[in-house]
Formats: sequence, C-alpha cells, structure tokens
Amino acid sequence: MLQVDHFWAVVPAGGAGTRLWPLSRSSSPKFLLDLTGSGRTLIQQTVERLAPLAGERLLVVTGSAHRDAVAGQLPSLDVDSLVVEPSPRDSMAAIGLAAALVERRDPDAVIGSFAADHVIGDDAGFHDAVGRAVAAATDGWLVTIGITPTSPATGFGYVEVGAPLAGHDGVHRASGFVEKPDAARASEYVAGGRHRWNAGMFLARPGVLLDLLAEQDDGFAARLRSIAADPARLTELWDDLPTIAIDHAVAEPAAAAGRVAVLPADLAWDDLGDLDSLARVLGAEGTLRVLGEESSVAVAGATGLVVPASGRVVAVVGLDDVVVVDTPDALLVTSRAQAQRVREIVAGLEEAGHDELR
Repeated sequence: MLQVDHFWAVVPAGGAGTRLWPLSRSSSPKFLLDLTGSGRTLIQQTVERLAPLAGERLLVVTGSAHRDAVAGQLPSLDVDSLVVEPSPRDSMAAIGLAAALVERRDPDAVIGSFAADHVIGDDAGFHDAVGRAVAAATDGWLVTIGITPTSPATGFGYVEVGAPLAGHDGVHRASGFVEKPDAARASEYVAGGRHRWNAGMFLARPGVLLDLLAEQDDGFAARLRSIAADPARLTELWDDLPTIAIDHAVAEPAAAAGRVAVLPADLAWDDLGDLDSLARVLGAEGTLRVLGEESSVAVAGATGLVVPASGRVVAVVGLDDVVVVDTPDALLVTSRAQAQRVREIVAGLEEAGHDELR
C-alpha cells in the first residue's frame, strides 16, 4: 500500500506487562520481547507494520528507563522521532505530547496511535482500516478502530457502534465506550453484534485531539503545547501533567458529545494481556506449544504453553491447559484459566521487597 499523505504514526511504548511475568519485567517489558516466535520483538513488528503507511513520519514515546533498548531495537529511528518521558503519566500525556509535536511540524497532519505491544495478524486489513480511518479523521472526527470480538472477553473495554457515518465507507458514529464488563454483560455484547473491542487505536488531527482535551482540562493541553514549543521545558512541566488514559481523558467524553467515530475491523488482533492470550496467539488449543528451544521441553499427555528460558529441561506430564515459564531467577506454574492472577504474584513480590524480580 502507498503511504498515506500527512499520516503520522505514534507508538506509545510503556508499561511493565505484569500479567506476563516472569517473561515481562519492569526492566524488560513485553514490547521489547519476541513473544510470537517470529524473531522480531513486538515493537519492531509494530513499527514495520506502520512503515508502509507513514514512512519516516513516526514518533515512538517511551520512558527514560527504556530509551536505550528502544533505540537499539529500532536503529533506523531518527533521534527526533524518539520521545522520552521523564516519568510515567499514562497514555494521554504520551499521545498528547506526540500530537503537540506533530501539530507544529505538519499543519495538515493526522496522527494515529498504536500500542507497541499488540499483535495484529492481518497487515493488509490493518493498512486498509487505517487508510479509511485517516479519511474520517481528516474531516475532524476522533476515530477509533473497533475489533470484532471473537469471544465474550472480560479483559477488554468495548465501544458501541452507532449509525453509519455519511461519506466514509465502513465508518460509524460511536455511541459510547464501556469499561471492562462482567461475563454476562460481555456475552450480551457479543450476541447483540453492536459492540467491538476497544483496542486503543485512536486517529485524529493533532489540533482536534488537543482541543478535545482542552475542553476537559485546558491546563493539560496548554502544558503539552508549551513543551512542544520549547522542548527544554519538558522536565519543568512534565510532572504537573495528570496521570490518565486517553480513553478517560478524551475518548469517553467526546463520544458522549457525539464526536467519535468507529471503524469496525477484523484484524486478528490481540493485546497479549496475559499468558492465556499468549497461549491463544501461539495456537495452544488442544496441544502444547513451546516458546523457545523445543528440545528443552519433554511432554507426556499435556496441553498448554511452556517457555523454557533457564537452560534447564522442563518436563510436563498429564496436565491440561498448563502454563510453565522457567527463567533463570523465577519459575511460574499456573493454568490458562488462572493466568490473570499472575499480577497478584508481582504485587506480592513488590510488597516483600523483591524488586530484582519485578
């Protein structure tokens, strides 16, 4: 696909991915890891997926702790394209700063934000969806790409699809966003057919996004624009920014005001939020998948996922839907059904002072 004129890709690269522990750590979060066995890390796959659309019009926003690792994994990334946050402030600050920087560089720009740690199996479908979303964003809409749910997942937020948006193929008005539902409500959403998973993909003109933010918090938007005007003020102004996700800061109130559009799409998408989703992406249904050296794993009548990363042999016998992650300093054994609870282990390690394991 040819590049989309004036389209800028923004890649927020943050978070520790605690539900993927002990693979993902605060010092080596999931976006820096190859979790698909492709030989490319998640952030490398994300940037490569966006390159045909944006070319060099790319900004990666990451924390100071990961600046060197990101730069090492993306050696072709221009120094001005790597934006470093002094401290974590959630997605609104990261995406908002990128928007403010692009607003000054390209008055005709549309930005699209795509997380560094998600998996998309259909690149062609993704490119088509982004192209159509950019067209709607050019007309002043805040656009999100909603993923058609394949199951009543309770770990994702949802966006409700409203009436078609005139003049834009496949794009609809967004009736509103819904927080992560319980199982019964999620089943209703899937059966009803009007809801899509909220994958956190947002596209807008930079000025539109910042003006929507200003309607909720004028000081927040003003500080972001001040940093973009004088990057030397980054450290001075950054710590006064609110810690809030773009969903809560802009998308939800904008949808309530009728200013958000949604493009439903099937992209073989997954956020790799926990070890169960990793097993699903790797195709562990009814079989056992190994992420790593297969000769290090011995299996007898077991299904699930094994990650041998310690140099030892891992043997699994007679267990269904098991998850085993063996690293040099930590061993995790759980089931796919209980994989969400791994974050409880990380919280316990933090309370016990085991910072070296986080």
